[in-house]
Amino acid sequence: MNPELLLLIGISFSLGFAPGPNNAVASYSAFNFGIRKTIPVILGVGFGYTTLVILLIYVLISVFEKYPYLTEIIRILGSIFLLYLAYKISFSKKDEKSKNQNPVKFYETFFFQFINPKGVMAAITLISKFVNQENYINSSIAVIIVCAITAFSSITTWAFLGKFLRKFATNNEFIRRFNYAMSILLVGCVIGFYL
Repeated sequence: MNPELLLLIGISFSLGFAPGPNNAVASYSAFNFGIRKTIPVILGVGFGYTTLVILLIYVLISVFEKYPYLTEIIRILGSIFLLYLAYKISFSKKDEKSKNQNPVKFYETFFFQFINPKGVMAAITLISKFVNQENYINSSIAVIIVCAITAFSSITTWAFLGKFLRKFATNNEFIRRFNYAMSILLVGCVIGFYL
């Protein structure tokens, strides 16, 4: 196997599986609503991130190089959305309707990929390192495939982690604390974007 491809896979997987906003939301969703109701979250992240990578490769990378302040705008917008999600997770009402309905939707996780500071920076880093002009088509396809596999596998793994942890939820207090922990992780991501 090509050493460059192995490096791409290694970096992509280390970035994708590390704790971050997508992974925290997937764990929260599967913990509270189960895997089946988390599928929209998984699909939103997977397709959203893959679409982001494709757009960056073929359209936006030159825009980010020309206007570097756009990354700061993305960081601010992403932070606002993450704080909103953290609030929604921590303070959602615990009635019968909210038990059955996942507050995180496909379209939210899909479009969040475009303002997710961690995801955008990871994609820009991978594209600038592994898409080369001499072999543009092949290197672009390799990056897209690796990023898609990473997005779907990491978000699914974190969802199953949340579902696994649900086995230990023996009372409402544990569930409330888990939701607070996921909210704190999201707030921690926002703080990490500014350090």
